[in-house]
Amino acid sequence: MDHEVALLLVAGVAVFAGAVVQGGVGFGLGLVAAPVITLLDPTVMPGAVQVVNMTMPLLTLAREWRGTEWRGAGFALLGRLPGSAAGALVIVYVSTATLGVLVGVMVLAAVVLTARAVAVPRNGATLTAAGFVSGVTGTATGIGGPPIALVYQSARGPEIRATLATFFCVSAAQSLVILGLLGRLPARALVSGAALVPFVLLGHAASGPLRRYLDGGRVRAAVLAVAAVSACALLGQSLAR
Repeated sequence: MDHEVALLLVAGVAVFAGAVVQGGVGFGLGLVAAPVITLLDPTVMPGAVQVVNMTMPLLTLAREWRGTEWRGAGFALLGRLPGSAAGALVIVYVSTATLGVLVGVMVLAAVVLTARAVAVPRNGATLTAAGFVSGVTGTATGIGGPPIALVYQSARGPEIRATLATFFCVSAAQSLVILGLLGRLPARALVSGAALVPFVLLGHAASGPLRRYLDGGRVRAAVLAVAAVSACALLGQSLAR
């Protein structure tokens, strides 16, 4: 099998798994896919993940847009803009190896926080702060979901999925624009992201009959474990450079 095809299939499996999780609980695509794609080919990150991060929310909104909490999404996006600028600085001044460590640490932190289900009050201040943190990590690493998801963890399934989808769609588009302006969005990253879109579609379709099951959190623990293993592997590779 051609090496490029093999890499695409491995990355595609990660994107598929992440899309299944996000289709059920509202987030998880970047958390699962970013470490794997970075491990396989760091040169296409974070642009490739941002392409799939923008595609998946469109599918969710097509189904559940009525559940969107527009006020909460607005506060989160208000914090996201300066957060993206801060994330851009990280991209400019951080080496590839250091960025790999950053991605790994952020994933592990997100796994721990998500598994512990830390209770966070949902108000304008927490949503704006979560949007800012999401902007930093999302722009720099492709993983921006956990901060917002933690604030919305007590919301109903349709509400959290639709609101997060609204936020992710706008924020991913914003990150792509910033990456392009910085000259950090090579055509290869866009091509790689586009090649992964079919796996997003498959994952979204597979999440349909499993949505209620996934909302119960039964599958999330297993996927978070895989994400943690991927993050540890990424950390090991980056530290060995």
